[in-house]
Amino acid sequence: QVQLVESGGGLVQAGGSLRLSCAASGRTFSRDTMGWFRQAPGKEREFVAATRWSGSSTYYADPVKGRFTISRLSAKNTVYLRMNSLKPEDTAIYYCAASGKNLCGSSCTIDPGRYEYWGQGTQVTVSS
Repeated sequence: QVQLVESGGGLVQAGGSLRLSCAASGRTFSRDTMGWFRQAPGKEREFVAATRWSGSSTYYADPVKGRFTISRLSAKNTVYLRMNSLKPEDTAIYYCAASGKNLCGSSCTIDPGRYEYWGQGTQVTVSS
């Protein structure tokens, strides 16, 4: 049974940083695509970043490019999202997602419907 558990959210001032973690368990993820999405109140879930577990591809949404970094540590079966220079508009619940398929070519799919597994989410609040 696949489980994704996010942690690391919290309240931070604008300009600050947070690192989100997604601990994956239940099977081997070496061929997976791992993604981070976020959902603000009243808005649809939107793509933030994705990577192949192999690290061969990474892709970012334009609003976070240059500020966020997705990475993974295979030894801990964990995917991270480092968020720097946070803005109030980054406030949202952040979700980790996994797909057993390769969803990355020259870019990675931004469609949340393509990911089979989801974590419960972690709240990120950025104050101005």
